[in-house]
Formats: sequence, structure tokens, C-alpha cells
Amino acid sequence: MTLPISEALYQAAKDAFSRAHAPYSQFHVGAAAQTESGEIVKGCNVENASYGLTVCAERNCISNAVVNGHTKFAVMAIYTEQEKLTPPCGACRQVIAEFFRPDTLIVATNHKRAFKAWQLQEILPDAFTPDDLINKD
Repeated sequence: MTLPISEALYQAAKDAFSRAHAPYSQFHVGAAAQTESGEIVKGCNVENASYGLTVCAERNCISNAVVNGHTKFAVMAIYTEQEKLTPPCGACRQVIAEFFRPDTLIVATNHKRAFKAWQLQEILPDAFTPDDLINKD
């Protein structure tokens, strides 16, 4: 089965994975997102000895994009070398919902090019978004 993401996005997520800082869990994760303008941004998980300060790859990817002026995205890839494909955690789903449309494709993939794909609205239905702050009726 063919990946539903570009080879460039797959390779960017894989490259980000290789840069993960995961000395405690040994659970390396890379994420890459393609902006609506076609640029690819990356992020990796960065663990901290104070475990609660660890930041996931998906959130680092989005933060990297925002720093570079991007706030609208077309697709996100999450890469691990686990047999079980890894969806975003709950915190990442909420941050993704801040910047991605509900129908945006989120793809978990691995070193075997296996994949599982969801639309954001499937993994975080009825998300709390900026619209909930604006519409006070």
C-alpha cells in the first residue's frame, strides 16, 4: 500500500526522528508537517529529566512552524520505529486542533512504511478551538 503522504514529508519526519532527545524513554518520535504554502517543517520529541517538561515531536513541529511564520497546515506525518503505529497524544491533538482544519490528514508511519491515517476530527471530535472563544452566544 502506498503512503498517503509525499516522500519528502516521510523523509522529513524520519530525519526529525533521528534527532530526538529521548534518553529516558528511548521512545524517539519525529514529526513533519506540510504547510498550506507547501513548505515542510519538522520537530522531534525532547525529553527532560523533569519528565513533565518533555515536549512531543508534534508540538515541537508546530512551534517550529509558528516561529517561521506558518500557522496553516495541509498534512502531518508522525514517524517512529515501532511496530505499533503511534497516534498523537491528547495534548498534541489539542495543539494540532489550534492550527489544522478538522479534515486535515494526520498520518502515523514507521520504518516499514506501514501507516495509519486519520482526519483530525476523527482523533479529536468536537475539539475546543479558537472559534469557541470567539463565538460567545
